[in-house]
Amino acid sequence: ASEGREVTSSKELGARLGISSAQIRKDLSHFGEFGKQGTGYNIPYLCRQLEKILKVDRIWPVILVGAGSLGNAIANYGGFESRGFRVVAVFDNDKEKVGQTIGQLKVEDFATIKRRVRETGARIAVMAVPAQVAQDVADTLIEAGIVSILCYAPITLTVPPHVHVEYIDPVIHFQHMTYYLG
Repeated sequence: ASEGREVTSSKELGARLGISSAQIRKDLSHFGEFGKQGTGYNIPYLCRQLEKILKVDRIWPVILVGAGSLGNAIANYGGFESRGFRVVAVFDNDKEKVGQTIGQLKVEDFATIKRRVRETGARIAVMAVPAQVAQDVADTLIEAGIVSILCYAPITLTVPPHVHVEYIDPVIHFQHMTYYLG
């Protein structure tokens, strides 16, 4: 649609994504019927349906815990909203950081997080905290109602089955990259 076209094929989608057209058809069939054999896929319709499936057809409120250098970079990143996410609150337990402004937000005291999670309706949190406090922070987030956590700490969190955690550990990525060095 961005190229002014209304229709695409599984072959073209596969070529763009580096997978077979058969895999495209199989994957899409898990979610319903999106195209017609010999006609292809209506691009605007397919995009809307995929946004609904991926639940990015709305803006998700996200809270950020940790107002240090990493938290500051995350809070100031301008690309979240166009992809369906908005950082609505930033928290820290460092009294010197509480009250400071990061991006458009004032850093709030971590002690207020349970109330603020309720007020914002956030179900997603980003943790930019040291490993030694990460589990305690996660426990508090879960008690507050957070069910999805993006964790930058180099630790594996213990969480209930209904909570989903994604980890970003730069060392793992560096190790992956060194494998490909000549």
